[in-house]
Amino acid sequence: MTSALPTVDLIILVLYIVGVAAFGAYFYRRSNSIEGFALGGRNLPGWALGLSFLGTYLSSISFLANAGKTYEGNWNPFVFSLTLPFAAIVASLVFIPFYRRGHFRTAYEHLETRFGYWARGYASVLLILLQIGRIAVVLYLIALAMSFLLGWQGASALDNQMLMMVVLGVITVLYTVVGGMEAVVWTDVVQTIVLTVGAIFCLILLLLDMPIPLSEALQIAQDQGKWTLGHFDWDFINKGFWLVFLFGIVENLRNFGVDQNYVQRLLAAKTDRDARISLWIGALAYIPLSAVFFLIGTLLWLYYTQQSGLPADFPGKADEVFPYFIVHELPVGVKGLVIAAVLAAGMSTLDSSINVSANVWVTDFYKRFKPDASEAAQLRQIRWVTVVLGVLGVGAGILMLGNANAVLDTWWKISAALGGGMLGLFLLAVLLPKVGSRSAMIAVTTGVLVVFWGTFGRDLPTSWAAFNFPWHGLTVAPLATFCILFVGGVSGLFERSE
Repeated sequence: MTSALPTVDLIILVLYIVGVAAFGAYFYRRSNSIEGFALGGRNLPGWALGLSFLGTYLSSISFLANAGKTYEGNWNPFVFSLTLPFAAIVASLVFIPFYRRGHFRTAYEHLETRFGYWARGYASVLLILLQIGRIAVVLYLIALAMSFLLGWQGASALDNQMLMMVVLGVITVLYTVVGGMEAVVWTDVVQTIVLTVGAIFCLILLLLDMPIPLSEALQIAQDQGKWTLGHFDWDFINKGFWLVFLFGIVENLRNFGVDQNYVQRLLAAKTDRDARISLWIGALAYIPLSAVFFLIGTLLWLYYTQQSGLPADFPGKADEVFPYFIVHELPVGVKGLVIAAVLAAGMSTLDSSINVSANVWVTDFYKRFKPDASEAAQLRQIRWVTVVLGVLGVGAGILMLGNANAVLDTWWKISAALGGGMLGLFLLAVLLPKVGSRSAMIAVTTGVLVVFWGTFGRDLPTSWAAFNFPWHGLTVAPLATFCILFVGGVSGLFERSE
């Protein structure tokens, strides 16, 4: 690999990656049981799980793209962060007692009790497929970001990106398969601290290096509408405050209620109190940290517009303004730390996706159909599946190279469509206890069809224009969830009357 990065920064970057891998492998002795590997022995402290929550919520995409959003626009995306406390209240009062009282290992075991194995299998398969896709997308986007940050250009760039994917995938799989859930959580703690320090340093540097007095700069941003959270009309066609707020509530309820990435951390906590502490640390800490990234974007806009602007060789995309600043404005040594922070955000997402998918496979499939499987057999299975899932994710990421735009667009649409019924199905199980299996299946089918319509039913041919989805894309998830609850409730009335 060739790189434009100074040697000092490269050394920092390599030491960081090797250090994370060694630190994760340290937890091998604590992962020699299925409970230890999958859930850290259900003995992890709330503060560490909270930082792990935060690390899972963030990613390399958040690190770089959130700044890009406010660079080219305003603070409307920050409304999503403001919904976290509302979702955390529901999770604290409903989800934590529900999951921990049931002593579950996955979020989907209860679905079989309520609706039969089809519901559990449906949710589990979707989780695994979505996590493989998530691994691929995160690896691909890390490779793109690192390509820019390390100065990879020309014919060798593709080979370097592929090598970066393989190296990161192998390192993440190794410490995950060796250390299990504890390795995931404690490496997340380190990586969350690194990315937070990196982001705060960039913010301070921007504030100190602003080419005009800060008060004047902030007023210019105010005059240009850069601080606004969006319009407050009840408009579901144009993206305003209430539309993002509604989407954030539904999406965060899905995260806390049915996404194994988060549920597994609630189950791994030492006590119910630790589970609540972890939830609130993750939810509340994300608000100021996301604000830091959004503020960096606004300050970058001020930094470059109040000078001569970006140079002619700048690629021209808002998401690449922050990487450009990192490469060209940060001092030697600090540059390596911040690039390590970008990697930290990505690796924190990767290890979580690999670990939870392996746990779901063993709990909801292997153990379900082999109830007499020994502890040792389950442990062997979960380690092998961890490796296989990592390989599949890396392979899918490599396939994206060269075809990225089409693949990413298609993947995001498919993942939205497939995952659209998961929150609604869970809420049916918890909120409407008299709804039966058949009604749940009808409701979920309806919800998935609504998601397909909202995702693919745009810009249809003229002859089909009457069937275009009429609202903004952010309405799809809330609409699908409402439809599942409504159809399930109504269908359940007829089911019980028969």
